[in-house]
Amino acid sequence: MKKTIITLGVLAVLVIIFLAMGPFFVVEEGTQVVVTRFGQFITSHEDAGLHFKVPFIDEVIVYPKLILSLDGDPEPIPTKEKQYIVVDTTARWRISDPRLFYQSFKTLDTGYNRLSDIIDSATRMIVGQNTLNEVVRSSNLIITNHSVPAADGETDTQEIRELEATSTTPENVLKGRRQLSLEMAEEARKGITDYGIELIDIVPRQIKYSDEMTESVYNRMIKDRNQIAQFYRSQGEAEKAKWLGKVENEKRAILSEAYKTAEEVKGAADAEATRIYAEAYAKDPEFYAFWKSLESYKETLPKFDTTYSTEMQYFKYLYSSEGR
Repeated sequence: MKKTIITLGVLAVLVIIFLAMGPFFVVEEGTQVVVTRFGQFITSHEDAGLHFKVPFIDEVIVYPKLILSLDGDPEPIPTKEKQYIVVDTTARWRISDPRLFYQSFKTLDTGYNRLSDIIDSATRMIVGQNTLNEVVRSSNLIITNHSVPAADGETDTQEIRELEATSTTPENVLKGRRQLSLEMAEEARKGITDYGIELIDIVPRQIKYSDEMTESVYNRMIKDRNQIAQFYRSQGEAEKAKWLGKVENEKRAILSEAYKTAEEVKGAADAEATRIYAEAYAKDPEFYAFWKSLESYKETLPKFDTTYSTEMQYFKYLYSSEGR
């Protein structure tokens, strides 16, 4: 009985020592592991749970199983027309085969660096094969909506359309930014086939002009806008001159019609006055002559300082002894 207890005690101590050596390890959710022995790959585990390893000999390397992101380095890249733009990309990827990944990179940081180089190379190649419009735009919607509003709700004039076509209308896009992103990812996948990496996509996060090109682009935009503004000003001045001429013609027509009407009224009034005078003269010609002479005296005599003779027909009613 005593020997049995001793044996069980020894076994218990051995079990405790064995467990203390760490023969088991746990694979957490969202992770995957590679077991190596003296630097050589032994096995890999992608499912969560408890697993066994040889203590002190086997090493467990943990890799993430989730989708990872990789932000590229912003760098100037020449387009097909040799215009330098700064492209900042971001990519999504995951470790699909931990064995190949370990054999290729060993550590996650090394994998990041290598994948970043591959993505940068693919981005530079695809951008260099396409024009600036293809890189920055995704559709031709900007051309569809690209129109200049005309006055009074009318359609654009041919001059405006020609001006827009030569100065500001963008070119048609055949591929677009989305298609180029797919081509970047496809090109990058060619360089990671044996690395145990699955590249999900590459997305240009930011595209901007280089510092050397920004000022010239702004100047060109300002020039184009000024050209169109000047065209509008010229159109406005032409419309102004047309309307001013129209108003002046209407003014002259109104004044002419008013003068005609006034002359007709004055003529009718003079005719009526003449008729009345004639009727009055016909009733008493002598009194009419007397009254008109008095009105003439009242109007003219205050203007004369000296009268040298009153023996004239004009003064017959003023100095005549008979008063007539």
